[in-house]
Amino acid sequence: MPLLALGINHNSAPVELREQIAFAPESMQDALRELSSITPVSEAAIISTCNRTELYCGLEEQDDAAVIHWLSRYHELSEEEIKPFLYLHPDGSAVRHMLRVASGLDSMVLGEPQILGQVKDAYRLANDAGTLGLLLSKLFQHTFSVAKQVRTDTAIGSSAVSVAFAAVSLAKQIFGNLSEQTALLIGAGETIELVARHLFENQIGRMIVANRTAERAHILAEQFDGYAIALKEMPTHLPEADIVISSTASQLPILGKGATERAVKQRKHRPMLMVDIAVPRDIEPEVGDMDDIYLYTVDDLREVIEENLRSRKEAAKQAEEIIDVQTSQFMNWLRSLGAITTIRDYRDNADDLRQEVLTRALHRLQSGKSPEEVLQWLAYTLTNKLIHTPSTQLREAGMEGRDELLDAARELFKLKR
Repeated sequence: MPLLALGINHNSAPVELREQIAFAPESMQDALRELSSITPVSEAAIISTCNRTELYCGLEEQDDAAVIHWLSRYHELSEEEIKPFLYLHPDGSAVRHMLRVASGLDSMVLGEPQILGQVKDAYRLANDAGTLGLLLSKLFQHTFSVAKQVRTDTAIGSSAVSVAFAAVSLAKQIFGNLSEQTALLIGAGETIELVARHLFENQIGRMIVANRTAERAHILAEQFDGYAIALKEMPTHLPEADIVISSTASQLPILGKGATERAVKQRKHRPMLMVDIAVPRDIEPEVGDMDDIYLYTVDDLREVIEENLRSRKEAAKQAEEIIDVQTSQFMNWLRSLGAITTIRDYRDNADDLRQEVLTRALHRLQSGKSPEEVLQWLAYTLTNKLIHTPSTQLREAGMEGRDELLDAARELFKLKR
């Protein structure tokens, strides 16, 4: 059965087109059922994230055009609008692509772990929609196993390669378990949202979000069980914070030495980690000179990130080797399906012959023939029936000069030359 992966991602298409081709979660199951109903699609799954939309299809026959036509029609776009941005991966290339995607090797941030969860969501949705068959079910299960192996056997996800991830990793290095710590996040933009997500995933004890626009702070804090305050309230809550991470668009520092000194005094000199990832800086540089304050800037983190990115690229080479091996294993399984069908048919045919001869042998016994005579007849007749068709085919192959079939028969039956 042919396999096809087709889609667009952050490398192949601009965000405007990615937005148009994305599938809304609430309509995904209907889309899957519609896709799997077209000819020649027999199985279907869809991965749709902010950075990629990909269709994985088991086909009755290779027909990329039908799938492209459905995708363009579903999103009310012309094929000419999307074709220049599409990539297509047939069969083994499709397997390798899914393994790379789930392992984070095809992501905007090399080795990022969130994509594996998104692939698992795609599997669950397709399974619930009833659009998975033997081929895609096996491929998804194989993918989950390989992605786990890549994470276990390489360092692809062990080092921070984003500013937000690096900031939280730094907090973990200093405090260890974050479940007893309070984090104060200053700002509510995309970077702070990523910081909040990483802190939440690392089970931060308490989270406070301070922002000029209190409404935006509430929206962000609510997602991660945090507490929102207005920026002007920040000095009052500063003493509660073990970790301060700031990223605003302010042109002037918003946290100075005076407010920090008062906070340290109220904390009875318990240490504070401060990470300033804003440009221009949000925290006055003099704060870093204080005892009990550990201040890091975005430049400090970038040095770590560059080194970690080199480490991930090295790990990615190891991951590619794993994926090459595992792609071959899956394709071997896929090719074996044809042999399984042939073996089953061959066994069924032999069983029919056995039953036919056995029935006749029982009749001979019932008619008074001796058991020894019936056994001799049974062995002779069954052997002749089993070898009759292969013998006839081999004889015809010899007459036609089809030596390759004769050689295959010798290998199949392990015949001595």
